[in-house]
Amino acid sequence: YDQDLVTFEEGGTYDQRDAEGFIKLNALRLRTLAKRAARGAKQ
Repeated sequence: YDQDLVTFEEGGTYDQRDAEGFIKLNALRLRTLAKRAARGAKQ
């Protein structure tokens, strides 16, 4: 265990801006499914 490697605050190991892209990509399947379901409900 190395405290310097696990921190999100210092050292630039992890860029918290990356989380936004991950969240959007991970949610893509849910948004697509919701659009398909809405389209199916209208028919």
